[in-house]
Amino acid sequence: MSVYKAEYIWIDGAKPTAKLRSKTKVLGIGEEPPVWGFDGSSTGQAHGHASDCVLNPVFVCPDPIRGGEDKLVLCEVLETDMTPHPSNTRAACAAAAKKYAGHEMIYGIEQEYTLFDGIKPLGWPDNGFPAPQFGYYCGVGADEVFGRAIVEAHLDACLQAGLMISGINAEVMPAQWEFQVGPCSATQVSDELWIARWLLYRISEDFGVSATLSPKPVKGDWNGAGAHTNFSTRTMRASIDACSAAAESLRPRHDLHIANYGDGIEKRLTGLHETCSYKEFKYGVSDRGSSIRIPWQVARDGKGYIEDRRPNANIDPYVVTRLILEGVAENERQAGIDKG
Repeated sequence: MSVYKAEYIWIDGAKPTAKLRSKTKVLGIGEEPPVWGFDGSSTGQAHGHASDCVLNPVFVCPDPIRGGEDKLVLCEVLETDMTPHPSNTRAACAAAAKKYAGHEMIYGIEQEYTLFDGIKPLGWPDNGFPAPQFGYYCGVGADEVFGRAIVEAHLDACLQAGLMISGINAEVMPAQWEFQVGPCSATQVSDELWIARWLLYRISEDFGVSATLSPKPVKGDWNGAGAHTNFSTRTMRASIDACSAAAESLRPRHDLHIANYGDGIEKRLTGLHETCSYKEFKYGVSDRGSSIRIPWQVARDGKGYIEDRRPNANIDPYVVTRLILEGVAENERQAGIDKG
């Protein structure tokens, strides 16, 4: 019988930041990936006396690493009674997406990350530091750009997997990069971001390099790493006033969002390096020192989307998209803008 390899991928119970895990199941060609199980006592998701957890497939795509008929299978984690595991943040995200489906909210997430060679960023000198930040952002040349081969391989893999990856660029700190996923719904952008992260880690293995989502990978006068989250509802895509109202609706929820926008956020949101302090909330047109940025072309067109600049690189996208959805869509519902 012809077979294929299914790489089951899931999010573990590590705290304060969850990690990705995966293992392989051999299946017959034409056979859909079934529910499977794993040892939750080894992933921070169960105790040894009742260690079984359930892997429930939620997103399947081609495996660009192995090729052929092989698949990547993203799973949510369930208890053995088939209810969501406490570590399963996807379930709440899916419920919110269903509740507010009428608002047609879509997202684009800008995932920043840093490539490390051992204990230092890739391409950095063994002693001291590279030249100060300036020429690295969207730079070119071996003296300013480090790891492009990894980045290009990752982009190709994401495209071969059919993910909605929409671009890449070198970031402000040397060895720091970004890719963007979206625009798509809360659950889809989150599912695809987790798969894209897994591909990034897996491809980096082949180069002997590690990719980190640390929000402040190098102390001092260096940019941190975020996951700026762009979003819009149907109403926002028709009205600048709705964009401003959406930004304002997040003001009273600021502390809630900061507490859930990634561990170590106070190290990154200092008010320096293109950030607004985590202690403050403000928004403005074309302002990269704000919590929420309204892009200049949105102000010009009188409609569009806005960017939440607060999320860390190490966010759980299911949590971030849900919080934004609950704040903005509920505000629209209460204002009678959309029944959802």
